Amino acid sequence: MMPRKRYRGASLSHLDANVNHSTATRRNEYQQDIGPALPDWQARPRPSVQTLQGRYCRLERIDVARHGAALYAAFAEATDGRDWTYMMSGPFPDEASYLHQAELMQASQDPLHYVVIDQATGRALGSMALMRIEPAHGVIEVGHIAFSPRLKRSRVATEAHYLLMRHVFEDLGYRRYEWKCDSLNGPSRRAAQRLGFCFEGIFRQAVVYRGRSRDTAWFSIIDGQWPQLHQAFHCWLQPDNFDSEGRQRQALSTLTAPATPATPATPTTPTAPSGD
Repeated sequence: MMPRKRYRGASLSHLDANVNHSTATRRNEYQQDIGPALPDWQARPRPSVQTLQGRYCRLERIDVARHGAALYAAFAEATDGRDWTYMMSGPFPDEASYLHQAELMQASQDPLHYVVIDQATGRALGSMALMRIEPAHGVIEVGHIAFSPRLKRSRVATEAHYLLMRHVFEDLGYRRYEWKCDSLNGPSRRAAQRLGFCFEGIFRQAVVYRGRSRDTAWFSIIDGQWPQLHQAFHCWLQPDNFDSEGRQRQALSTLTAPATPATPATPTTPTAPSGD
């Protein structure tokens, strides 16, 4: 594992200063435009199964015996199945059906599934995964994001995303971190923007799932953005950013917005989790 870099001293201004560095061109011997050289590039390590520890939560590799029943109980608190509309699996009618799915998640190496544990209660409240892992190119995607009602729209959920991003950029040295979702999944698209992802476009008719066609919205963060985004998360997650009722004083979107170009409007959709 590569040593983790520290970015706490980074300025919050000009978050997009390095966003377009990868588009710089140069000429080869045929006077053709080519991308910047990476003479020292080496394939990145694959993600580890280590625990990722934060202030409000920790991420652990999913283990059915330890986490399965608690995750099902957390998801079962939802009043209906709308949280699974844009997911590849679910909803689960009973614990046995979810435990079967969790066994598949535990056995998988790509996607590599993590469980979000609330540090205050020790409860497993959701899961997320690193997937489409390409060490040779330094590209990785976050997906299969399944957050229970207690986890959604909480500082725990935000810190879980931060911990996974930090692992990818600082521990592993990846260049590109992707987020993809159904283009009709408005909540997922808004979540990507809030977290600092840049919208890259729509891939039409990219996926067939649940007997329907999906256009896929693509988002990304690249390594040049990470130092400033790291600082944005660090500031937002400070305890003094929350009042006695747990309400945020400063919105994360105000810290990450300069790095995130506006995205096209999307149709109104029911509330749903981030999807994959």
